[in-house]
Amino acid sequence: MKFSAFVLATALAAAGAHADTPGAPPLPPPPLGLADVLRLAGSNFDVAVARSGLDAARADILAADHAPLPQLTLKSSQMDLQHGLGPGNLFADKRIDKSVGVDWTWERGDKRALRTAAARAAAEAAAGDMADVRRQQLGLALGASVDLAAAQQRVEEVAALKRGADELIAAMRARHRAGDISAQDLARAEIEASRAGIDLASAGADRRRASLALARLIGRGGDDIAIDASAWPAPTDAPPLDDAQRAVLVARRADVQAAEARIQAAQAVLDGTLAARKSDVTWGVSVDHYPGTSNRLVELRLQMPLQIGYAQQGETGRARAQLQQARDLADRTRLMAEADLNQAALDLQASARTLAVHETELLPKARQVLAQAELAYRKGAMSLTDLVDARRSLRTAVLDALAARADHARATGAWALLTDPEFAKQP
Repeated sequence: MKFSAFVLATALAAAGAHADTPGAPPLPPPPLGLADVLRLAGSNFDVAVARSGLDAARADILAADHAPLPQLTLKSSQMDLQHGLGPGNLFADKRIDKSVGVDWTWERGDKRALRTAAARAAAEAAAGDMADVRRQQLGLALGASVDLAAAQQRVEEVAALKRGADELIAAMRARHRAGDISAQDLARAEIEASRAGIDLASAGADRRRASLALARLIGRGGDDIAIDASAWPAPTDAPPLDDAQRAVLVARRADVQAAEARIQAAQAVLDGTLAARKSDVTWGVSVDHYPGTSNRLVELRLQMPLQIGYAQQGETGRARAQLQQARDLADRTRLMAEADLNQAALDLQASARTLAVHETELLPKARQVLAQAELAYRKGAMSLTDLVDARRSLRTAVLDALAARADHARATGAWALLTDPEFAKQP
């Protein structure tokens, strides 16, 4: 069963699992399907924080992609405090040199284009980071939902074992009153029933803890969240992948794409640092009004730094080191992505085999042994010790099968997150 079909099945089952009856008391919230969990986890607080980082990085593109702004200068000078400013209008007649000018910097060496390229690459890296955070949150929510579904089923299985123990106690008390069994056998059976009650209480506490863990991931409060666990993925193996398919899957990973974008950003920063060796030129012009000398004076200016004895060696060295660091991080990210893919395939294969053994061999045999033991005990052909051992074996087999089913569901979901591009988009 393809995991995306499993997600759809749980969503449909959850949608029809609850209906309000007029006049009835409030019912607990309906169980969530896996698709609902992934949709909520895909927009939780961690993803929102990463999305804000992406918005900030995109705003940096606008900040980078513009030329230096012109500078307006208003100035008054040549004010003679010894002999005075003279009579007349302050602006037209008094001997004050008034000036208005504009200065503009001409960036050389394609600095604006390189600065913008670095910002665009950084925004692409932020987009990859957000997608990777979302993938991680989906994986955590998937695991938490499986844990909750397993905890719910554990409560049901342990409750069934508790009911069976209670029925056995009722039958043994009747036999004790009839004198068929000893008080010691009855007491031992009551101890086992009490243990079953403790197991049931522990299973309920585990379910509430699993509900709280899932609630934190999907942004909900309380421990009353329930998961529709009516459909579990069938045991399947990971399909074989050739080297080309593995390369495609690794290259498609969001963290790998983010690492590649950071290489591009670091390269653009290095190119921009090298371009800084070309000095920018600042052009300026101003018009002066100086009564008594001239009412129309013009000043032309040109400014540029003289790079004498220093040619951006420090900035260039830092940019080269950061570029090499980005390349090393990208290599590590690709290696980790390949390892994750291999690990997911191994986990899926191992969990599928383990689940098949539990569901087709161990669990049916444990149920059969208990049924035979209960029948033999009723007929007096088996001791209470053997019956208790059979019940304990069934309990172990039930919980082991449930754990194997949960492990396989986690492995199937992890494999889908790594290999199925449509899976993460479904919510």
